[in-house]
Amino acid sequence: QVQLVESGGGVVQAGGSLRLSCAASGRTFSTLVMGWFRQAPGKEREFVAAISRGGGRGGGSTNYADSVKGRFTITRDSAKNTVYLQMNSLRPEDTAVYYCAARAGANSHYTAPGTYDYWGQGTQVTVSS
Repeated sequence: QVQLVESGGGVVQAGGSLRLSCAASGRTFSTLVMGWFRQAPGKEREFVAAISRGGGRGGGSTNYADSVKGRFTITRDSAKNTVYLQMNSLRPEDTAVYYCAARAGANSHYTAPGTYDYWGQGTQVTVSS
């Protein structure tokens, strides 16, 4: 089993920044592919970013949804068993509950929610215009 706990959500004005954190426990962190998803009211959960497994600071390869490319950055810190999502230039359409997810695997190509086995409880991000 893997336990995931997100933090860092909040309310920010358009153009601002937030950094989300997700602390993992219960399994060797370096064996996990980590992902971020989000779900807005009335919409399906959608892929935001993923990072491949790997040791060392920064993690391995990354993958982003087109809507966040150039604005969001996913990183991982194996020393802290934590994955981060740095969100810059936030827009009102980024408003959603953000979820951290994990699965066994190697690369960052997993973008469908159903391909992840473990989920956090979610953290709300609200971007005001």
